[in-house]
Amino acid sequence: MSENNVLVRVEHLTKHFPITRGLIIQRVVGAVQAVDDVSFDIKRGETLGLVGESGCGKSTTGRTILQLYRPTAGKVYYGDKELTALKGEELRRQRRNMQIIFQDPYASLDPRMTVGNIISEPLEVHSIGNASERRERVQELLRLVGLNPYFVNRYPHEFSGGQRQRIGIARALALQPEFIVLDEPISALDVSIQAQVVNLLEDLQERFGLTYLFIAHDLSMVRHISDRTAVMYLGKIVELAPRDELYGEPLHPYTQALLSAVPIPDPVKERQRQRIILEGDVPSPVNPPRGCRFHTRCPLAVDVCREVVPEWREASPGHWVSCHLV
Repeated sequence: MSENNVLVRVEHLTKHFPITRGLIIQRVVGAVQAVDDVSFDIKRGETLGLVGESGCGKSTTGRTILQLYRPTAGKVYYGDKELTALKGEELRRQRRNMQIIFQDPYASLDPRMTVGNIISEPLEVHSIGNASERRERVQELLRLVGLNPYFVNRYPHEFSGGQRQRIGIARALALQPEFIVLDEPISALDVSIQAQVVNLLEDLQERFGLTYLFIAHDLSMVRHISDRTAVMYLGKIVELAPRDELYGEPLHPYTQALLSAVPIPDPVKERQRQRIILEGDVPSPVNPPRGCRFHTRCPLAVDVCREVVPEWREASPGHWVSCHLV
């Protein structure tokens, strides 16, 4: 992978949330290890899928990359700029290039603001254009996402879930960003609407050369939209590979278990496939297991898995895995 082609580079990213105790004098008694020593690249124009169970740290990873959460350790580079070193006005200017589309289209739009105000707010914050230019831009963005441009004076409660998510997409596009974090953008929508929103995202990516980090737990949707896929478990990425390679030849036992749960639309193959049922519950991120974090549920775990953290290494060109047994 050429360095010039990399838009976002994440190096040893860590985000811990402190746990405090006491009403007047608060002291830190522990930490939720939401993201722990995560490294990957996202190339220009590609979609990197990030999958895993709920609570594994996917959304925290996306928000920490955008500096909505400041990392506990590690570095994030956007092009040649180190985002983790930027502050104040410098970081604010950089935010024009990076946006996020949130999971819940009901909670992510201010119910007291009109659609026109919601979409034009980024333009006002960054002092782009005058009032009439902003109004034209808002109408152009509404057309772009398939909504009537005369909806500008309506409020979010007047729209369906799919329409609200389109408003969120229009808001994210207002500043013409290069990189967008899609934080489970379709999981709150009806199945019939999900495909429409994904098709819209793909069209916009092709039209504007966008780069996506697509966070989801729907493995079949991630397979459809992503170029490469990363699998996360309890704050760590355990496998990263090109889409077809990961789905065709998963190396990590956790990835194999996840993929074995995906239904196959063929009755004969569905009857023949082997389900891998993981026993036990996901350990707490407050007190994760020693060694490999997956060893408490892994059917293949040996002694070394319980003591030594597996190395993040390239098993084959472009296929990274963190497992002692591979």
